[in-house]
Amino acid sequence: MLTVETSLKEAMTSIEGSVGAALVDYTSGMALGTLGGGKDLDLTVAAAGNTDVIRAKVRTMEMLGLKDDIDDVLITLSSQYHLLRLIRGRGGNGLFLYLILDKGRANLAMARHQLRRIEAELEL
Repeated sequence: MLTVETSLKEAMTSIEGSVGAALVDYTSGMALGTLGGGKDLDLTVAAAGNTDVIRAKVRTMEMLGLKDDIDDVLITLSSQYHLLRLIRGRGGNGLFLYLILDKGRANLAMARHQLRRIEAELEL
């Protein structure tokens, strides 16, 4: 099992093209942990802003009566991928892993696979 800090380090080191990673509480918009980013990428601001994305999708699914789970949400920018992976079970309700990838260096399929593995091993 991985702690929050170890999970973020694992995401940054094992996922090619990682620029930043965070564990976010989408009920409050607070980042519970961040790693990476920089002056051009404030992970705290990005995490808070992406809580609105998750909240909107959850609301939309409720309005549509969809009884399915969100695995992840992908936002594709011209130079980056922003991957939001909802955490299930073990007290993870209301949390998501947020990963920012350099589009030119990342393999999106492998990143999704690795983030799913990290999510499964995360200890909360």
